Parts: sequence; C-alpha cells; structure tokens
Amino acid sequence: MSIFLPSGYKSIHSKANPSPIPQLKKSKKRHSGFNVDKMMERFLQQSVNAEERFYKYEEQRLQIEDKRREAEHNREFQMLQMLGQLLSGISATSQMGGNGRVSSPVRGNVRTYGETMHFTTASPFSPPIVLERSFSMRPTRPTKDMENIFQLVRNVIPPLTSKKHKGQDGKIGIVGGCQEYTGAPYFAAISALKVGADLSQVFCTKDAATVIKSYSPELIVHPVLDHINALHEIEKWLPRLHALVIGPGLGRNDSILETAKGIIEKAKVKGIPMVIDADGLWLIAQQPSVIHGYQRAVLTPNFMEFTRLYEAVLTEPVDSSDQHGSVLRLSQAMGNITIVQKGEWDLISDGDKVLVCNHEGSSRRCGGQGDLLAGSLGVLIHWAFLAGPEKINGQNPFVVAAFGACSLTRQCNHQAFQKYGRSMTTTDMISEVGTAFNKLFET
Repeated sequence: MSIFLPSGYKSIHSKANPSPIPQLKKSKKRHSGFNVDKMMERFLQQSVNAEERFYKYEEQRLQIEDKRREAEHNREFQMLQMLGQLLSGISATSQMGGNGRVSSPVRGNVRTYGETMHFTTASPFSPPIVLERSFSMRPTRPTKDMENIFQLVRNVIPPLTSKKHKGQDGKIGIVGGCQEYTGAPYFAAISALKVGADLSQVFCTKDAATVIKSYSPELIVHPVLDHINALHEIEKWLPRLHALVIGPGLGRNDSILETAKGIIEKAKVKGIPMVIDADGLWLIAQQPSVIHGYQRAVLTPNFMEFTRLYEAVLTEPVDSSDQHGSVLRLSQAMGNITIVQKGEWDLISDGDKVLVCNHEGSSRRCGGQGDLLAGSLGVLIHWAFLAGPEKINGQNPFVVAAFGACSLTRQCNHQAFQKYGRSMTTTDMISEVGTAFNKLFET
C-alpha cells in the first residue's frame, strides 16, 4: 500500500501484515490426567489379576485342607471300628461257657415310636456303636456317616406354606420359672419360637410371670405352677401342646417338684414327647422311675447333672475314661431313653448307638445355652416324631432331633462368638438362631 503525503514528506511504502496468531500450547494438565487414567486402569487390572490368583490359591488350599481332614476322619473312624471289634472280642470271650462255646447275646424288647416305628435294643453287654461326624459348611465336604444325618434333620422340617393355620408347626409348653430363675424359661420359650414353633407357652410361678411377660410379648405365660391346684390347671392345657420342655428355671421347691412329677406322669399317659433339663433332671435323679422306659423323652444333662444321674441309676461312679460307654449304659439302664450329654462334644445315645456332635462352637460357656438347646429340641422332636419313619430312614426320631438341636446351638454359639467374643451372652446367641438355622438346614 502507498501513502501520499504533502510536499516535504517522503512517501512511505509499508506492508500490512496481519497480527500473528499465537500458537496454542498443549495442556500439560490434560496430558497429565491422561497418564493418571492409564495408570489407574493398569492398577485396577493388576488388582483384578491379583484377586483372581488369590481366590485360585485359596480354593486349592481349601481343597487340600478338605482332603487332609477327610483322611484324618477316615483314620479315626477306622480306629473306632477296630476298637469296637476289639471290645466285641473281649465281650465274647467273657461270655464263653465252660464248654468253650459262646453264649447267644440276649436281645431286648421291641422299642416303639408312634404306631409304625420299631427298633430292637442292643444287649446291655454289647460294645457301643459310635458314630462321629464333624461337618463342614462348604458343599465340597462329603457327608457319609449316619446316612447324612443333616439331611435327615432337613427332611423333618415342615415347609412354610400359606395353607397352614396357626399352631400346626408346633405348640410347645415350657414348665419352669420361679422367683430366682426367670431367664431360663424365657430362653427356652423364645428359642422354640425362633426355630419355628407357632406358639410357645410358659407355666411358671406367680411371682415369675410378670417378669417373663416383660421379656417378650410373643410368649403366653401362665402363673399357675405354685397354685394350690397347679397340676389340674396345667393338665387342661396338655391336649393343646405338641411337646413339653420341663425344668428350665424350675427350682427345687418340694411342692413344685411334685407338681412337675405329676405333669410328667400325665404327659406320659397322653404320649406327649418331652425334653427334661436342668432342675427337671434333679427330680429324675431323685426318682428315676418317674421317666424310666418312656422313650418319647430326651434328657439333656451337662457334666454334673450326668454324673448325678448316672450314680443314682447305676449306683457306681462314672468311668471318665469311657464317656461313650457311660452314656450308652445310662440310656440302657433307663429303658433306652435318648440322652444328650452336653460337653466339649455332645454325646447322644438311645441305648443302641452313640452319636457324637462335634460341630464347631466356641470356648465361651455363658449361662443359658442349655435352655436354648432345650427349647429348640422341643420343636425338633415334635417335627421328627410327626414326620414318620420314611423321612428319617427308619432312624430314631429323637436321636435325629437331638443331633439337629445340638448342631444348631453350636452354630449359634460360633456365630455370636465371632461378633462379640468374650462378652457374648445367650441373648446374642438367640439373635443368631435364624441365620444359623438357615445355614445348617435350609441352604
């Protein structure tokens, strides 16, 4: 472009150059974010790979552990079989007459559960048949002993259906509860409801009734146990009950124990299944004839209660080196009643065999756990008795029920202890009944 100026000025020629466009700098921030995204993606992928490897190794470890435990269990079972054969040989030798021939073992009378179930008792001199099972919650663990006893328990559990009415799945009566002991009958009654009974009723003394009612609105509480006509008042309810739990919080008052004795006798006439625990066992130790031979009863003694009962019935000290034989002999001496000896391992015997429940629990031994066992057992003996022999492969329904109740109590103990440790109480265990029941019997 030319610019013309007046004279005296020079003509200036200039080029009109456009203003340079500034160069855009690459965003370091964006580049940095891109690198972080790549790093995060790589990190997440590595984490996924590491997690997959961990679960793979853990699965392999569990499989190896399963095989080791199974091998250990098989060795123990073989040793028990060898011991049984050895004891059988010793027993046979002791029965040989002067002519060198073995005398034939004496068989007991036929045992009857309900109308169609028949079992033959073993000779008092026969060695115990010991069946032991430690169960794992993982499905890879095989279950062979006692034709899968857990499955037998599952078989007797009634299905939940809208076609039933209230009371069909169990009406359980708890006989116990006095001024000093109000927790025990509550624990037993609420456990029965938590397991699946429809109604749970407590027959207690007048001064215990209000306290027990305050614990839970779900319970029906009768303040009649110390009434002058207590037996008559309670007898009216017996036809409405499917099972009785006698003893939690009962106390040792003579008149109340006499009422409890009368309840047992009335229940026997009506054929009602029953669980006898705690001070109910004190009564039985004083008068074993009250329950002798009634095979629809289950006794649940702890160590001290078992010792007292054993010495009262067999008039000799318990052989601490032969726990299986002791529980078997006591059951036989009491007419083949099912006995659950509670302890580190629960020993269950009906006089024919000894079943060991060593399902994992915990080392916590707070009061009230036996009441949970008694209440849940009251429901299970009703279900097992009602199910019939087909669903339990002809096994003793009370043994099946006892194994189920022992396993459930131990599972509740284990779960509660995992949460609360040393501070765990029976109330914490009762809160675990639903999930424990589901894990054992419905999963």
